[in-house]
Amino acid sequence: HELIAGEDGDTSIIQPSWHPDTGELYYISDQSGYYNVYRAGFAPSILPMEYDFGGSAPGWALGQQGFSFLPDGRLAAQYSKDGRSILLVSDVSQKDSPAVGIEEFDGKDGLPMMFGGLSPGADGDLYFLGGSPSTPSSIYKWNLETKCPATILACSSTLSFSEELISVPKQVEFPTTLGTAFGYYYAPKNGGYTCTTDKAPPLLVKAHGGPTACTGTSFNAGIQYWTSRGFAVLDVDYGGSTGYGRDYRRRLRKSWGIVDIDDVCNGAKYLVKEGLADGERLCIDGGSAGGYTTLGALAFKDVFKAGTSLYGVADLTALAGDTHKFESRYLDGLVGAYPEEEKLYKERSPIESVDTLSCPILLLQGVEDEVVPPNQAEMMHEALLKKGIPTCLKMYEGEQHGFRQAENIEDALDSELAFYGKVFGIETIPGVIELKVDNM
Repeated sequence: HELIAGEDGDTSIIQPSWHPDTGELYYISDQSGYYNVYRAGFAPSILPMEYDFGGSAPGWALGQQGFSFLPDGRLAAQYSKDGRSILLVSDVSQKDSPAVGIEEFDGKDGLPMMFGGLSPGADGDLYFLGGSPSTPSSIYKWNLETKCPATILACSSTLSFSEELISVPKQVEFPTTLGTAFGYYYAPKNGGYTCTTDKAPPLLVKAHGGPTACTGTSFNAGIQYWTSRGFAVLDVDYGGSTGYGRDYRRRLRKSWGIVDIDDVCNGAKYLVKEGLADGERLCIDGGSAGGYTTLGALAFKDVFKAGTSLYGVADLTALAGDTHKFESRYLDGLVGAYPEEEKLYKERSPIESVDTLSCPILLLQGVEDEVVPPNQAEMMHEALLKKGIPTCLKMYEGEQHGFRQAENIEDALDSELAFYGKVFGIETIPGVIELKVDNM
């Protein structure tokens, strides 16, 4: 056995791959502070950049590949900059030197706004997954020689929408506790309606799951649903998210329930200050880890007027003792060792701070969820009922962690809209469903 890299025990190394011609080992490491591409036996990165290669998630999903080798031996790699993907092609044939002959390609060369999972073909063809704010995730083919617009070979959805309905996100940076945080702002947009008020729109802040993951800008029906109905959306890449370098990703170490909550709150306040959101109509939602951030923001801060938790964590101690094997020690790095630091877990559990809750909360939960068991939502609902806070719990049969059935996904969105309609006193919402809210 030979130790190639990572001898400090605290360096993240992902996506090892052998060069098909030379047999040399390539991999992605964050030793420089960013996920860069390395070649075994050559100490510095062969492509040193202050951007992350490798894709959106930190390597805990199978099949991710942020770089590949072309038939002529060149390296093709993808990184993201300002919410857009960039393809980098370089010559790596010189054994004792970094990559040379570096070329970059992006949307101006016919590539989609976001892409990854590169797979080379013959005659300069490249295949990859990609999308844009108006295009659902698709399999694309693009030719490196002709640089004609990428062709969609297969799409994850048959739906198509007019550009008059699609809100294109703008990346925003805003001040927060540890410096700067990031997100994507979607303005309300619906060509079929005209705004009749000078007031800023209501804002829905979204906290992604993971929590060590990130959001993206490919078509998201769950976001366009809101912007087409008059809501602005802020999709937050809070501290701990991937894609912004190692230091940013490590902000969440031992600080889950602090950094993420600060960032979603500061993002909302920033948009209010910029005149892009109504401070009296701020709401937040999130699923899984994002549900925990949502409940924490509602329990520990006084920024949002309402919120929705989708299969979210209410009790960290219960999660530490009752979750699936793959994530069984995940919280040790995010919060602290359990049970040694049980006090810390209780301090950061929204269920333990019901006394500080004061705004309406909608809870949406799958009955068969083994990652965040249903008892989490049930405990939170019971606590809210006892305190007299407006609340609603909807349990979906046959659903696990993340809803899969179309009718349930639709009902969850419609229920959330109806919930905010009641909370904000919006009297006329086309197609709104009936929703019973307890304590209201």
